[in-house]
Amino acid sequence: MKKLTITIASAVALGLSACAEEPAENDDMMADETSMAEEATAPGNIVEVAADDGSFTTLVAAINAAELGDTLSGDGPFTVFAPTDEAFGKLPEGTVETLTTDETDRLESILTYHVVEGLMDAAAVTEAIEAAGEEGLELETVGGPTLTATLVEGQVMLTDAAGNMATVTATDVEASNGVIHVIDTVLMPE
Repeated sequence: MKKLTITIASAVALGLSACAEEPAENDDMMADETSMAEEATAPGNIVEVAADDGSFTTLVAAINAAELGDTLSGDGPFTVFAPTDEAFGKLPEGTVETLTTDETDRLESILTYHVVEGLMDAAAVTEAIEAAGEEGLELETVGGPTLTATLVEGQVMLTDAAGNMATVTATDVEASNGVIHVIDTVLMPE
């Protein structure tokens, strides 16, 4: 009887120890699968996200013409107020072509005027505007000059140096190195 009890106890102990090891292996497999899934669904950098969207073909072409692709693909983080193709379409005829071929220094200045260092999601922008008061929030751009952000009937509006206004039409488009807020007008630093 003692042999039977020892045999059963040994079998139970062996079975329990085998079960204890199996979840650890499963945990490793689950962690690997989760990591692979996160990599597959992680957003690309700002340039990649804009290129994949389809609404920013002119912006991406301009970024490439101004040789800003490496910068905007870098670590960041950046907050980009990205004009859509429709926004570029509002510019006088021939402007985009002239900027992308003959005036790339001016194009770089215009594009960097739409970029702010640091990550500011929509909630942070709204909160900062409210804290700034009626005069609005001065956003220092990578290009140097400031944009003024205000709230008009709940909409975030950006005003450039010439007084032109853009409406933020979509927010919080995530990228690995920042965030994109979509605007309906190309802003000018001068």
